[in-house]
Parts: sequence; C-alpha cells; structure tokens
Amino acid sequence: QVQLVESGGGSVQAGGSLTLACAASGYTGAYPCMAWFRQGPGNEREGVARVWGGDGTAHYADSVKGRFTISQDTAKNMVALQMNSLKPEDTGMYTCAAGTYYSCLEGFTVSSYTYWGQGTQVTVSS
Repeated sequence: QVQLVESGGGSVQAGGSLTLACAASGYTGAYPCMAWFRQGPGNEREGVARVWGGDGTAHYADSVKGRFTISQDTAKNMVALQMNSLKPEDTGMYTCAAGTYYSCLEGFTVSSYTYWGQGTQVTVSS
C-alpha cells in the first residue's frame, strides 16, 4: 500500500517562500515519477512540477518556472517543492502524486498518476 503524506503548507504574504515535502512509503517500483499538482479556488487541478527519480530530470509549469524547484531524495523516498516569490495566484491545495516512468513522459496528465496524497493548503495573501 503506497502512501504519500504532504507537509509544509501554510499562509504567507506575496513575495514569500514555502517548502512543501512529500514522504512516500510502501512504493515497490523503481525510480518513480513524482509530481506536485495544485487546485485553486474555482480552478481545475493543474500540474506544477514533476521529477523523474532515475536521473532527477525536472519539468515545470510555465507559471512557476524560475520560482519553484522540485527535488527528490530517492534514498529517503521524499520529494520537496521549494516555492519562492509566491503570488496570490499560487494559492491552492497542493497534492503530491506518484507514477511510473510513463507518467513523467505524459507530463501532467492527472489520470497517469497512480498514487495521491491528501494535500496541503497554501495561501498567499497580497
């Protein structure tokens, strides 16, 4: 049974920073694809960042490029999302997801990710 548990959400003023963490347990596959998604008020879930554990290759949504950094510690089964220069439009529920190599190839297709955490709320005030 794979479990993903997020932490690190909170409230911050615009321009501030937060670091989210996702701890994975029970994963038996090799080099999973890990991703962060978010869903803001009235919006659909969107992919923010993903990383392939095999070589650390990361991809980002255009809206967060240059501000967010995803990193993965395969030995500790953890993935982090460092968020800098936060904007009010970054507000939302941030959820960690895990998938296979093909999940990373498919980008931010929600249905391609098998395991999901419960999410952690990020609120950015202006």
